[in-house]
Amino acid sequence: MKDASGPARRPYIGSLKTASIAARAFAGKSVLVTGGTGSFGQEFVSVALQHADPTRLVVLSRDEMKQSEMARRFANDPRLRFFLGDVRDRDRLRRAFQGIDVVVHAAALKQVPAAEYNPFEFIKTNVIGAENVVDAALDTGVAKVVALSTDKAANPINLYGASKLCADKLFVAANSYSGGSVTRFSCVRYGNVAGSRGSVIPLFLERRATGVLPITHPDMTRFWITLEQGVTLVFAALAAMRGGEIFVPKIPSMKLVDLARAIAPGCRLEVVGIRPGEKLHEVMVPGDESRNTYEYDTHYVIAPVFHDWTAYDHAANGGRRVADGFTYASDTNDHWLTVDELREMAGEPAGRSIEAAPARRRTAPGA
Repeated sequence: MKDASGPARRPYIGSLKTASIAARAFAGKSVLVTGGTGSFGQEFVSVALQHADPTRLVVLSRDEMKQSEMARRFANDPRLRFFLGDVRDRDRLRRAFQGIDVVVHAAALKQVPAAEYNPFEFIKTNVIGAENVVDAALDTGVAKVVALSTDKAANPINLYGASKLCADKLFVAANSYSGGSVTRFSCVRYGNVAGSRGSVIPLFLERRATGVLPITHPDMTRFWITLEQGVTLVFAALAAMRGGEIFVPKIPSMKLVDLARAIAPGCRLEVVGIRPGEKLHEVMVPGDESRNTYEYDTHYVIAPVFHDWTAYDHAANGGRRVADGFTYASDTNDHWLTVDELREMAGEPAGRSIEAAPARRRTAPGA
């Protein structure tokens, strides 16, 4: 694993302070988050209630049990509302968006293998659902919409990534439909979220007692971000957006074998092969989009190609145009997680060895 010692690293999204970024961001405003009972939604609601001071915070999701549990978690905060609904239902969205100032669109189907086997279900939620969010926001006069994207939407090779690329295009183009009205749309794109549902970290923590951890490929790399950092990026995007941007945070990379060794240094690693639809490395800014990409201290902005709704000049406001052909990829990233950073993201104590249960075999992996 590459080490963070030596030359100073560029600032990255983890250097931003969540409390100051979110401070009173929603004062006097009504906010709605789709998919709000998921991992991101839970963290977003926690930060928003603590720091952003919304008048009303609406959680829209399909799971009444999770809503009930979430209400108890936040002690039935009077600012919090729970709406049952699905982004596939445009009429329900129109009703839910009445009186809403800001929408954070986090609802999505996300599992890559499930998408390959159930493609149209993903289209219904990730693409048609995105169109429904756009239409409902335009019809009800929502001021700002930020949609969550994924690194898998950049040069996608699987159905999940392709569906999210379509969603990104819909949200960017929605600004043209909005025209002179108040509603503006932007996206945030980031990598794997530590500890979220489906993350490999809980799997490794569960499996380390067996003495064997499954690894898809010894060279596989991924971008890595915490839930709090993802929420901070959304707040920063809401403050900076003019409409049509895709905000990409500067976040660290890791090799999956290094993550496994940091979590369970005594375990044997078993290479099980890349799953259908998986990439060896992920990309967040493809080379083909470099001509529209600007670098800031903590993030990149992929500016919209068509932008009749705004004359905002990134170069005149601190943005530095990246070189032609620039690619922001997990294997060529210049910021790699240290062992302690990996352990911190995994919720494990830093600065000391993590002991695994006795392994069945102690043979060192060939990777």
